[in-house]
Amino acid sequence: MIAMQPVKIEAIIRPEKFEEVKRSLEEAGYTALTVYEVRGRGEQRGIELEYRGHRIRVELLPKLKLEIVVPSIEDAEKAARIIMEAARTGKPGDGRIFLIPVLKAYKIRTGEETP
Repeated sequence: MIAMQPVKIEAIIRPEKFEEVKRSLEEAGYTALTVYEVRGRGEQRGIELEYRGHRIRVELLPKLKLEIVVPSIEDAEKAARIIMEAARTGKPGDGRIFLIPVLKAYKIRTGEETP
């Protein structure tokens, strides 16, 4: 029997897409997640806005970072597809998804190693 290796998903998304992403993940059975408010920029290097008649450059845009650990690469790929579909606007700045192997995980309360 081959042991499954857990995978951590890190997704950077637009804040306004969070509820849709969360609902889509829950419907597929992925309920546990951690959310961070972050700022960053991608290839577009920020945006230009007009404020009170002045053009200003905003280099670091507000985003949300989601972290989810799933039991296998198959689950990670499924969850990544769900995130992409729910978070996509088709415009620059939609975000990124990273899949990272998890070597070990422990429950703090019990000390037990978890899958």
